[in-house]
Amino acid sequence: MANIKSQIKRNRQNERRRERNKAVRTELKTAAKKARTAVSEGGGETATELLRSASRAIDKAASSGIVHKRAAARRKSRLAKAAGATGSEG
Repeated sequence: MANIKSQIKRNRQNERRRERNKAVRTELKTAAKKARTAVSEGGGETATELLRSASRAIDKAASSGIVHKRAAARRKSRLAKAAGATGSEG
């Protein structure tokens, strides 16, 4: 445990940020999973909407530094690729 006052405060801040970032990352995973399942079930309009919302959530997380910008681009690319692969078959 830290004895320095500024470090005690810094630890509190880091803990709050960690919890917030963890919640956002969990939401990202959930959004991506919903989009993937909708695409695999052939959701059509809803799948497109879910893909858009997942992509938007990924962008927001990247802009706030929760996810690295290249990791965000990779995730979005993989979602779009999955949507395109199933959409072009039918």
